[in-house]
Amino acid sequence: MTTQRFPKSGHEKIGGLVFFARMLDKIRLHADAQLPEGYNLGGGLDKRMCRFLKLPYETVVEQVRNQPDDLAVLEACFVLSGHRPAEDECEYFNAFMTKRGWRDENSEKLQASKAKRGWADRADLQTTFDLQDAEEGRK
Repeated sequence: MTTQRFPKSGHEKIGGLVFFARMLDKIRLHADAQLPEGYNLGGGLDKRMCRFLKLPYETVVEQVRNQPDDLAVLEACFVLSGHRPAEDECEYFNAFMTKRGWRDENSEKLQASKAKRGWADRADLQTTFDLQDAEEGRK
């Protein structure tokens, strides 16, 4: 029987980017049959990350299979895409990702997800990252 565990928090940064470590962790956990069911692979925020990197999800997956170091995977992604985001681009992307679900077009979905879990009254859960961290037992 394989033990399942949760991926890293979306707040964790690799190379100055939020969420990248979580996406790679989900890929690795899935490959090892340790990722609980119901996790989005390649869509949602993974898809946004890949658009930012200017690479298809499958290309990132292939890099993860060949490289255990997250920063090395990120560097390979920059080389493969031929694009290294400027500091400002990373700052804007991080701000968007960390605030996802807070006063944006995803707010209703976030509220519905909170209600589904019996957390409709939890004012501390204002973003997608907040909800993920709560679901996975992080503060």
